[in-house]
Amino acid sequence: MNSTKMLQTLIDGQAVLRKEMVVGQNSLRNEMREGFKSVNKRLDMIGKSVAFLEDDTPTRDEHDKLEKRVTKVEKKLQIQSQV
Repeated sequence: MNSTKMLQTLIDGQAVLRKEMVVGQNSLRNEMREGFKSVNKRLDMIGKSVAFLEDDTPTRDEHDKLEKRVTKVEKKLQIQSQV
């Protein structure tokens, strides 16, 4: 094999490797995009769930008022049970 054919074979091999690397990078990039889409979708669902839970939780004032009401009811029950 003469040197020209060997050089051409090496160049062709490098070109093929480069092409495969570019294709591999593009497919990896696409896979990453899809992965991030699914992660973002799950995070959005978790965020919505947390927001709904926060909407349902009582405020500090509501909690304090409820605690006072429960205390009053407990005192009334104690008085009634003593009688």
